[in-house]
Amino acid sequence: MSNTIPCDLAIVGGGLAGGLIALAFAARRPEAHVLLIEAGQTVGGNHVWSFFDGDVAAADRWLVDPLVAHRWNAGHDVRFPGIARTLTAPYNSITSERFDAHLTAALGDRIMRAMAVSDVGPGNALLSDGRMVVAKAVVDARGGGDLSALSCGWQKFVGQELRLAIPHGLIRPIIMDATVEQIDGYRFVYVLPTGKDTVFVEDTYYSDGPELDAEAIRGRINAYARAQGWRVEAVEREETGVLPVVMGGDFDRFWPGDAIAARAGVRAGLFHPTTGYSLPDALAFATWLAEAWPMDGATLAKASRARAKAHWARGGYYRLLDRMLFRAAEPKERWRIFARFYGLSEPLIGRFYAGRSTVYDRLRILCGRPPVPIRSAMRALTDKSITGGTRS
Repeated sequence: MSNTIPCDLAIVGGGLAGGLIALAFAARRPEAHVLLIEAGQTVGGNHVWSFFDGDVAAADRWLVDPLVAHRWNAGHDVRFPGIARTLTAPYNSITSERFDAHLTAALGDRIMRAMAVSDVGPGNALLSDGRMVVAKAVVDARGGGDLSALSCGWQKFVGQELRLAIPHGLIRPIIMDATVEQIDGYRFVYVLPTGKDTVFVEDTYYSDGPELDAEAIRGRINAYARAQGWRVEAVEREETGVLPVVMGGDFDRFWPGDAIAARAGVRAGLFHPTTGYSLPDALAFATWLAEAWPMDGATLAKASRARAKAHWARGGYYRLLDRMLFRAAEPKERWRIFARFYGLSEPLIGRFYAGRSTVYDRLRILCGRPPVPIRSAMRALTDKSITGGTRS
C-alpha cells in the first residue's frame, strides 16, 4: 500500500461544510479529483439542518434543493406567552441520511470514511494510519475548532423524531414555542411535522454555559408531547448539539494571519453569530470555491481567511445583540427579547435570519421600549472582557 495519496482537492471533515464543497465540485468541477476525508462512518453525522427560503441565494438553490427531505410551503408558527403568530416564509429541512446518500452517489469511493486526520497543511493531510494525502489544495472543515478567542453564550438542544399513535394534525413547523417553562436561560421547543404521524421535537436553550443534561431534556420532550395530547409509540432518532452564540472576541487570534491551511464552515467562523446556523454560509462558500477553482493551497488559505474575516466584520451588529441577550437580560426574562422581535415586520425578520439586516432594520430592532434594563444593556455593550476591545 502506497504511503502517499494524490488528489486535486482534499476536504478534511465530511460535515455540512465539507460535504457541500464536495457536492459543488462533483456538479461543477467533475474534472477535479476530490477526496472527502471523514472521521466517522457516515458523512453529515446525525443532524437535521433547516433554512428559510430567504436564507439562501436563488443562484445557489441548485446545490441545496436536491438535499431537502422536507419542505413546508404553509409557513411557520411562533408562540410566546400571550402571543402567537404565523409567518408566511416557506421552511426546508435536510436530514443527514439524505445528505449521506447524495454524497455517496456523487463521490463513491472518493469518500474516505472512518479516517481521522492528525495534521493539515496547505497541500497535505496526515491520516491516522500514517499515510499522507498530497493535494493541490486542502480545506479544513472539521467543525468548531478552538473557540477560546471568542466570548460565547450557547445554544444547546436535544432533538427527537417521535412516531405517534395517531396523526398530530400539524400543517406547518413551530419554529419557537416559548410558552414552556423557562429553564437554564431562554428555552423554547422547536417542532417539525415530518409525516402525518411523525414529528421532530427539539428542546432548545440559550444558556450561559455549554453543559447539556440530555437525560433531563429527554424527560421534558416527553412531557411536551403529553401536553400536546400526543401518545409516543417510539423515538425513531435523536440528536444533540451545542452551538456557539458569539458575543465578541478577537478574530485574529481565532484564525491567525500566519495559519497555513484553508478553513471552511464553523471552523472558519462562518455561521450566524446569533442563531449559530451555518448552512447559508457553508452553501455560499461551496459555490464560491467551485467557481474560483483552480487555486493552490496557499492561495486558498489566504482567500478563505479573507472571506471569513469579512464575514466577522459584517457580524458585529449581531454580536452586539448577543451581548444584550446574555449579559443584560435576566435568564428567565430572555424570552421577552424574542417575543418583541417577532412582533416586527416579516421582511425584517427574514433579513435578520439571512444575516442581511439593513440599517433601518438594525435601528428598528433596537428602538422603542427596550425588553432589557437600560443600565444592564449599557454595561453589556461596553464590557471589554466580552468585546475584545475594538475587535468585537
